[in-house]
Amino acid sequence: AVVSTQSGHYGRGIVKFVVGLQQPDGSFYGDVWGEVDTRFTFCAFATLALLGRLDECDLDAGVGFILRCRNFDGAFGCTPGSESHGGQVYCCVGALSIAGQLHLIDTEQLGWWLSERQLESGGLNGRPEKLPDVCYSWWVLASLKIIGKAHWIDKGKLVRFILASQDEETGGFADRPGDCVDPFHTLFGLAGLSLLGESSLAKINPVLCMPQRVIDKLSIKLEIINPYV
Repeated sequence: AVVSTQSGHYGRGIVKFVVGLQQPDGSFYGDVWGEVDTRFTFCAFATLALLGRLDECDLDAGVGFILRCRNFDGAFGCTPGSESHGGQVYCCVGALSIAGQLHLIDTEQLGWWLSERQLESGGLNGRPEKLPDVCYSWWVLASLKIIGKAHWIDKGKLVRFILASQDEETGGFADRPGDCVDPFHTLFGLAGLSLLGESSLAKINPVLCMPQRVIDKLSIKLEIINPYV
């Protein structure tokens, strides 16, 4: 479906809509109501990249906005001055990967912040003093994978945490062991296991959370530091 829309009417309409949401400071609105968040920058970059139209937006301004959302700890928030958060880190790192600008990240400092998200249980949280959650097996681990620091966490302990969050009777994954399963955490549990090398799962791309074979078919160039780590 993505391939068929790249040059068609729907593709052009999507590009016009997304580009029209970019603001003079480089940020993107999420809709006509004007909410600004680094999630929308990532979504805009990803949408345009999938359509082969990344050059339609002001890429430099978008990158500049992302960098203004970086905090003293090396991580990123949703807007300038906002608290660092694992989900926002993924969005910012992913957007910089799409833009080919990962060299602007202090990977040592950010890698430290991300690896500090692993708790004794093996699970990852999104910010200090929070409980572990299976969804961060994607947001945090994918960020580490993109910047070449995935080996800084204990992968075996994370695998055990994810698997312990399954419902072995009904299937699916929960946010943590003992809770109710749902599609959201099932997706990111499986995606995390793929990043961790589970051979029974299709290889997933850490930037777009899509099968790598789809990214290859579309010939989308995504920057990843030391992809073999």
